[in-house]
Amino acid sequence: MKLTPKAGRTAPKGPIVLAIMDGVGIGAGDAGDMVAKASTPTLDWLKDHAAYTQLKAHGHAVGMPSDDDMGNSEVGHNAIGSGQVFSQGAKLVQEAIASGAVYEGETWQGLTSQVRETGGTLHFITLLSDGNVHSHLDHLFSMLRQAKGDGANVVRIHTLLDGRDVNPTSADHYMGLLNEVLEELNDDKTDMAVASGGGRLYITMDRYGADWPMVERGWNVHVHGQGREFECPLYAIKTLREETPGVIDQDLGSFVIYRDGKPVGPIVDGDSVVLCNFRGDRAMEIARAFDEGDEFDFFDRGARPDVYFAGIMEYDGDLKIPQKFLVTPPAIANTMGEYLAATGISQLAISETQKYGHVTYFFNGNKSGKFDDVLEDYVEIPSDNLPFEQRPWMKASEITDVVLESLAQETHNFIRINYPNGDMVGHTGNLLAVEISVEATDLSIARLLTEIERTGGVLLVTADHGNADEMFEVGKDGQLKLDKDGNRKPKTCHTLNPVPFFVYDPAGNCNISLKQDHNLGISSIAATIMEIMGYEAPEMYDPSVLA
Repeated sequence: MKLTPKAGRTAPKGPIVLAIMDGVGIGAGDAGDMVAKASTPTLDWLKDHAAYTQLKAHGHAVGMPSDDDMGNSEVGHNAIGSGQVFSQGAKLVQEAIASGAVYEGETWQGLTSQVRETGGTLHFITLLSDGNVHSHLDHLFSMLRQAKGDGANVVRIHTLLDGRDVNPTSADHYMGLLNEVLEELNDDKTDMAVASGGGRLYITMDRYGADWPMVERGWNVHVHGQGREFECPLYAIKTLREETPGVIDQDLGSFVIYRDGKPVGPIVDGDSVVLCNFRGDRAMEIARAFDEGDEFDFFDRGARPDVYFAGIMEYDGDLKIPQKFLVTPPAIANTMGEYLAATGISQLAISETQKYGHVTYFFNGNKSGKFDDVLEDYVEIPSDNLPFEQRPWMKASEITDVVLESLAQETHNFIRINYPNGDMVGHTGNLLAVEISVEATDLSIARLLTEIERTGGVLLVTADHGNADEMFEVGKDGQLKLDKDGNRKPKTCHTLNPVPFFVYDPAGNCNISLKQDHNLGISSIAATIMEIMGYEAPEMYDPSVLA
């Protein structure tokens, strides 16, 4: 695993710093492009004084099924950290369902045989959208049809409302599509129904342990049927929106569907449960709540039902979360962090809680822990537990403080940073806050420049995908979409735009220039870093961006 020196390549005197501006893509410069609208003197200066190009960060370039699929932070950091493109969860699940392999496996057979034998209910917990970032509606529809064919007579769906990877107020559309499928499948032997739901950032889908009460709310709604009572999920969505004007789907409150005076689908002993989300970060906590025994102490689960639980994928191969799963995740090997550790290169990985796992777990190929406890330092700055639009600067300053201390003490040879602002605030749809989030990131990068210059290091600045660069829906003609009242349609999801890639070598010792090949993706960053360090990139890596 040790890297080989590259002939003719002079390494910099100081460290390599990779700053990933989460969600800061290259937009069209229109009214919805908050990256262009923001004051970004540092990025503007780098464009004039650093080597610059743009890279792909969506679709096939990051292992998604098609180039119509947006990238996201997980697949983006997988690609950057591994130097290669692996088929990701969305594609793997799609292929397994299309081939029927998922239904032939031991886990699916266990799920369905359990409810046939006990007369119990088969439950699906899913993000209800076709965003293809955490889930896809087509996967659920296929499993519902298969469940009926396999004799699961009672099925309940626990819906997490999106509004983040899709249109911010589209939950009623997706619920309507689900209702059509349920009407198609229900008959005198089959009873399928929505049992519960709520906004994905109000229940269930926390990550990195930032807000366990969110998971507890989801557990009580899905498992115990404890929540606000409604007879119809569409009416629940309508009512919750009317009660909180301006709310987007991800923040809607929770609901429980009642029939004949009682919850239609609590999860009880003898049932089976499938978590349909394929992305790991926001699935692991609810999976742990189902899988773990008395050692689980994050909240009081009450009477924990004895069920057959499975995730649609394995979310953490090291921690074995969950214990049962339907589709094997990508086997990502030979990551940059592993090679650098084997070569004796000290590393610092840092972000705040919201993206800490991206510069560690995802960057290292979906692996928990370090490759070398002596050479690697991982630093997590605790995120604020409040809406991101209320504090759009987030923890950018605190992250930068730690990096500046490392540079001053010359502690690490390679530093990787994630500034979450453009993505996390971008998802809120609050234009002023998004603009400020980009400016906070720009200011933080400005603070790095002086120490990079002093140490003789090299600074690389890029993004893992777009978001803040396109805050209004854009049609295929490139024009902003308007609603029936003539207003611009807000957009809170990621974009298909390329991302910037700057390489700033203030000492000029590395003789850096970049290819202007816009077919290259962010997976080429790893080989670029290794070559700047003076090493040959591994043969399996995607080509360096260095000209």
